[in-house]
Amino acid sequence: MDYDAHIDAALAKLHQEGRYRTFIDIARDRGHFPHATWHRADGTTQPITVWCGNDYLGMGQHPAVLSAMHEALDAVGAGSGGTRNISGTTIYHKRLEAELADLHRKEAALLFTSAYIANDATLSTLQRLFPGLIIYSDELNHASMIEGIRRGGGPKRIWRHNDVGHLRQLLEADDPAAPKLIAFESVYSMDGDFGPIAAVCDLAREFGALTYLDEVHAVGMYGPRGGGVAERDGLLDRIDIVNGTLGKAFGVVGGYIAANARMVDAIRSYAPGFIFTTSLPPVAAAGAAASVAHLKTDSALRERHQTQARILKTRLKGLGLPIIDHGSHIVPLIVGDPVHTKLISDMLLERHGIYVQPINFPTVPRGTERLRFTPSPVHGPREMDALVRALDALWSHCALNRAEMAG
Repeated sequence: MDYDAHIDAALAKLHQEGRYRTFIDIARDRGHFPHATWHRADGTTQPITVWCGNDYLGMGQHPAVLSAMHEALDAVGAGSGGTRNISGTTIYHKRLEAELADLHRKEAALLFTSAYIANDATLSTLQRLFPGLIIYSDELNHASMIEGIRRGGGPKRIWRHNDVGHLRQLLEADDPAAPKLIAFESVYSMDGDFGPIAAVCDLAREFGALTYLDEVHAVGMYGPRGGGVAERDGLLDRIDIVNGTLGKAFGVVGGYIAANARMVDAIRSYAPGFIFTTSLPPVAAAGAAASVAHLKTDSALRERHQTQARILKTRLKGLGLPIIDHGSHIVPLIVGDPVHTKLISDMLLERHGIYVQPINFPTVPRGTERLRFTPSPVHGPREMDALVRALDALWSHCALNRAEMAG
């Protein structure tokens, strides 16, 4: 086999379909987020404003977070030195797990190197812990949940997105005595819509199923203490396992689950993705713990975040742009074509210093390609005005260009 030729063909296909992913080399400017410097391939630089970052609240530059990280770095150095059970558990890891358990009103929490690994490791392990476990998965669940369920190797049912009627049909069709788990999300990151948590919990109680809720795009941002949509809706006690991230609203890195102590102990003891992975650096755990603790009391920051999202959606609607608005903080602008999505993204960057990555298939279905904006409390009126003006100019230009190409 000509391996190089096969690789070239695979990459050429992505280029032809307009789906080739381009990495933009940026250096965020601490103290001035969302501003950053774009380091071009030719060695030149350009100031830009980041509009697609997941540091939703700007906590990656918060003084409390940076101070905790400096303190930990000076105290214990860079790395953790091993896996959690071989020298890699420190006071910083335990402190962070305690903060997370308290955040979700659970008995315990367990850290992973990312929320992807947390989902994958936990869901695949659950099917070994409960032989015959049937997992009911929302069709738009994150890739990490899909992979974990697949690797578990047990029976699965896919229910239509947010369709609790379909979920009920699937539950009714299975053996009432079989162990069951319903896996879904609180905020779906591509459209920004909310999962029907209360209705799912009602079905779980009726059919004796466990609930597994991914709150990755909600922790830190919803609820009185940042415990996510389940906390906002008063449903924390009805969720058996919560998955969350430390790399978005909390501004650092890592992922976790929170559940009762027995469940956490079982995952800790059986999940290869936890057992055989070097633990988070203490400096990261220290910063994340400080961030979680701070956001439990900073509801004003959450309110500013929601306000900025509402303002941006209102202004883009005023231009007649096709955005999706489900009431969350995520602002998807549907372009519907991979080539034009990439064109608008490139023009925003080159001409206006605005950085927003195109989102194409397979992340979203073909024909729904989009730009996804993530406004934050650190995007002020100046940044908002610049984005709206740029989109107003470029949208009509690209629409004309697209019409000419079709003709």
